[in-house]
Amino acid sequence: MRNQTTTAGERFYAAAEDCCRDTSKISPVPQQRIIEKMNEYMSRRDYAGAGRHLLYWLDEAVLGRDLRGELVIRNELIGHYRKTAEEEKALEQIDRALALLENPEFSGTLIIGTTCINAATACNAFSYHTRALQLFARARAVYEGSDLTDPHQLAGLYNNMALTYASLKEFDKAGPLYQAALETLSKVPDGNLEQAITYLNMADLVNAEKGSVNGEKEIGELLDQALELLNKDPDRADGYYAFVCEKCAPAFSYYGYFGAANMLNRRAQNIYKMQQK
Repeated sequence: MRNQTTTAGERFYAAAEDCCRDTSKISPVPQQRIIEKMNEYMSRRDYAGAGRHLLYWLDEAVLGRDLRGELVIRNELIGHYRKTAEEEKALEQIDRALALLENPEFSGTLIIGTTCINAATACNAFSYHTRALQLFARARAVYEGSDLTDPHQLAGLYNNMALTYASLKEFDKAGPLYQAALETLSKVPDGNLEQAITYLNMADLVNAEKGSVNGEKEIGELLDQALELLNKDPDRADGYYAFVCEKCAPAFSYYGYFGAANMLNRRAQNIYKMQQK
């Protein structure tokens, strides 16, 4: 049984749910300001301060009967406790967030899918892979059923689902999901970087399923495709490109592509230096 910590916000949880449809009784929390302040804490790696900040505003959201604000904050707490490796607290927030989704306030909205993906990611971090797949499946139904879904988000879902199947050694289910991610990203003009990440994930899948010797040729082809995509705009100098280069470099190094890894790391560091000027 997980330990339960009762806060002022939790004591008013039921009341908030009962009153959610009466907008005259809602006192919304400043979501944008909360997220911006959260980012400040994280930039300083002040995890304790970030936790206190979120819990304070969680109480305010529940007391103010702001279900949308509460869901946003609980999602932030799921991610926060995942990063701080606090399993029981993360699982508690997952349960609370999923319970909120049952409210008619969120019926038919994409935030159902986003919350399920966030919860699934945390479940994976704590090795609850079967539960993660169930949550990913629910998110998939939401995302695929809406014309408002961002293709990048849908591709990210496919990638994360595939990674979970791969961790369970269900390789036959992971492969088609990676292909679905590539197909989705091919339809958007700025999908190169995410496609490159997908190809690297596919190389890891081949390595896990066939081994580095039997899968050498296929792995090499996938790495070449990823590198070609990363090199499509080598003069690009934004933070996201730097992040992707830095994220992909260890994969190339692992497979012996040391020149590519060093090049990507240099690009990332040069961009970070330019941004600091």
